[in-house]
Amino acid sequence: MYDVIIVGGGPSGTSAGRRAGRLGLKTLLLEKENFPRYKPCGGGLSEHAISYLDFELPQDIIEWEVTGAKVIFKDQSVNVHKDHRVSTLVSRNEFDNFLLEKAKETGIEIHTGEKVLCCREMSDFVKVDTSQGTYQAKFAIIAEGAQGLVKTCVRSVDNKEEYGICLVTEVPADEREIEKRLGKTVELHFGVAGGGYGWIFPHKTYYSVGIGGVVKDFPHPKESMLNFLKENSFFGEYRLHGHKIPWGGIKRKVMGSRILLSGDAAGFVDAFSGEGLAYAVRSGQIAAEVIAGICLQGKNPADLNEYKALCQAEFGTHLKYSLIFSRLIHSFPERSFKLLTGNREILDKYLEVMDFKIDYKDYLRWALLNFKLR
Repeated sequence: MYDVIIVGGGPSGTSAGRRAGRLGLKTLLLEKENFPRYKPCGGGLSEHAISYLDFELPQDIIEWEVTGAKVIFKDQSVNVHKDHRVSTLVSRNEFDNFLLEKAKETGIEIHTGEKVLCCREMSDFVKVDTSQGTYQAKFAIIAEGAQGLVKTCVRSVDNKEEYGICLVTEVPADEREIEKRLGKTVELHFGVAGGGYGWIFPHKTYYSVGIGGVVKDFPHPKESMLNFLKENSFFGEYRLHGHKIPWGGIKRKVMGSRILLSGDAAGFVDAFSGEGLAYAVRSGQIAAEVIAGICLQGKNPADLNEYKALCQAEFGTHLKYSLIFSRLIHSFPERSFKLLTGNREILDKYLEVMDFKIDYKDYLRWALLNFKLR
């Protein structure tokens, strides 16, 4: 009988595992893939996300440091920069494997290459069935990401208005070429995908190029991605990888009587930028802390409700207003993106949202007061 079983070895699962191990919980982490494994993702790691880690990132994990952004809408563009790093670019296969090793340091039990089939809540414990056996724990954390179906033991799958789809590829390039084209900037292209955007991110040996949008407003993702590549002078044959992203800010059930959902499985994602790593790491940590309070400090199992309250207090309002902001911007794309690309101050202020120095609610209030947005 474990104290907690964690389903998923991505950033949320490993963050939960590291925190659980350090707190003294008897922990089993189950991951279907063998690490390192490929993960389709632009690899942007905000300073907000890094602030939650209780260790330094080694230099060989950091592929690029970003201080600004170039936002493009049709024939208009604007560049803004800060005097400090606002994002770090990593390759997810290396970054996720590093986080798994940091979780191992705490002595928790980790099984890779073992797929979880389902979780079942019993009266006093959780039963977890995998491709190789059955395990029991007092509690479980499902951190399987957006794609998995194990979380349906707690909540139903998202409908087409509640998630987006992204396509991403890696375009090989020389580091000097990437430096010349992008410098310390990421490119964000709006107007190329309904409810989303396209991106070009710098890495050491490649560009991460992707496009994503809301499913119902993005009917031909592959065609849009191929056009986006050509329009940005990438003419090779590239392998495209797709993945789902849940829109944050939507009310979802994130817990059962003995099971907690964290990260993308819970829908904790910025609805405008698509960033989920910060909320994946932090929600995993909070889940482990709440379970430790029950298992080690003698709290009542009903105190599991504290998880939802703590997540709401830390980033719930931020994600709610990210959805409001996204819907506002994409409801009036011509007006909104022309305003964004035509006014450096608006975009410069948005970088403070990326830094988590202000939240979306404060940003919207500032924009309304200063630019009379309606």
